[in-house]
Amino acid sequence: MYVVPFLYFMQGDYMKRTTRYKYKPKRRKSLGSVKPKRKLRLKRRHLAAAGKWIFQIAVVCLLAYVAVWYFGQRVSTVGDSMNPVLKNGDIVFVNRIVYNATTPKRGDVIVFRPKGNENSHYYIKRIIGLPGETVEILENRIYIDGERLEEDYETTNIDNLGIVDGELKLANDEYFVLGDNRENSEDSRNADVGNVKREYIYGKAWLIVSPREHFGLIK
Repeated sequence: MYVVPFLYFMQGDYMKRTTRYKYKPKRRKSLGSVKPKRKLRLKRRHLAAAGKWIFQIAVVCLLAYVAVWYFGQRVSTVGDSMNPVLKNGDIVFVNRIVYNATTPKRGDVIVFRPKGNENSHYYIKRIIGLPGETVEILENRIYIDGERLEEDYETTNIDNLGIVDGELKLANDEYFVLGDNRENSEDSRNADVGNVKREYIYGKAWLIVSPREHFGLIK
């Protein structure tokens, strides 16, 4: 008579224990919790791309500025003293950086202001004598340290010696310059121009950009 109640008691106790340790599956994280991280990664990618683009634009602008400042300064030719290489009104580009790496050479066509006068227009002439040399003009010929100078560009006769009467000794920072059209040129033969000091040289004339029919490198 006590067996049945005992079984019921055992059965009830088992159900309690199995109910207590019933398996509860883990909840999966909703997809919504991933979206913020994904958005953050996308924002970082966009920022990186934008930063790279801005850097490239800045580099291009810097290079353009350097190119214009050192290679693209424009100077207008005044007069025909460098004819036939340059004619009155020709616009030339000036290379301002070349003489930071090298020294001016004989035959270079340079741009300068005479005696460094800031109120003067730019002069464009060809280098004939270098620092420390002795220049002399005899019977329409130029002599450097006693040796005749051979020139491979077109020039006119030297009818006026100006201040170059006899031998002219250049200082260690001076250049003797002449226009190719020597019959019509204010250059180192004139007292108002004289020898050109290195610090007065603005740069090297290297390219004619206007007018179009005169476009080309300056030799």
